[in-house]
Amino acid sequence: MRQTRSVPSPRRASLVRARRWGATLLLGGLLRVTVGGATVAVRITEVEAYHGQGTGLVPDPGSHARSGPTARNATMWGEPGHLYVYLSHGIHSCVNVVSGPEGVAGGILLRGGEVVEGADDAAARRPAARSPRDLARGPGRLGDAVGLRHPHHDGIDAVTGEERAGAVARLLLPTTPPVDVSTGPRVGVAGAAGTAAFPWRFWITGDPTVSAFRWGRGAAEAAR
Repeated sequence: MRQTRSVPSPRRASLVRARRWGATLLLGGLLRVTVGGATVAVRITEVEAYHGQGTGLVPDPGSHARSGPTARNATMWGEPGHLYVYLSHGIHSCVNVVSGPEGVAGGILLRGGEVVEGADDAAARRPAARSPRDLARGPGRLGDAVGLRHPHHDGIDAVTGEERAGAVARLLLPTTPPVDVSTGPRVGVAGAAGTAAFPWRFWITGDPTVSAFRWGRGAAEAAR
């Protein structure tokens, strides 16, 4: 397991700058979560950026906030630095860092990472993992590994570390950003939103904990 340097807590303004292309600011950072006395930390190796209705020059049809605020996506429109935790396929809780100024939707999905602390606890939550690299390789796996659950932990503040539903989360930015970063279409996103027209997936090149790419429904056809 590689050594991770001490990293500072982000200011909320830093996370606003992390929207879209600056999503790479999170790469190499840590998400450390304590639930029920067990602490798991993940070094972030892969992210995807999303924005909402009325944000940016191009609408984002792949975003939960594409049609405006709802009860489900309310956290995306809130204060940056909170975590938008949503349920995927009715099973997995996925974790996004809110990155827009309050009132403007923005989120950075944590797609993959390396467990650098609490590997035994992460493995207990992820018994299907075939190797340590698979513990948090993919957004649902990452959410399971750190122990954040929808709806209980949706909105938890990862800047102040304020407790929510028995969990404490802290997001720590890297002291030194990764040198080699790749970009491409988002994984498993349907239609044009999952093509090179939206190259808003960013990952540390060559890192073994980065998830595999797959087309979303209709995305391969839209890319032709």
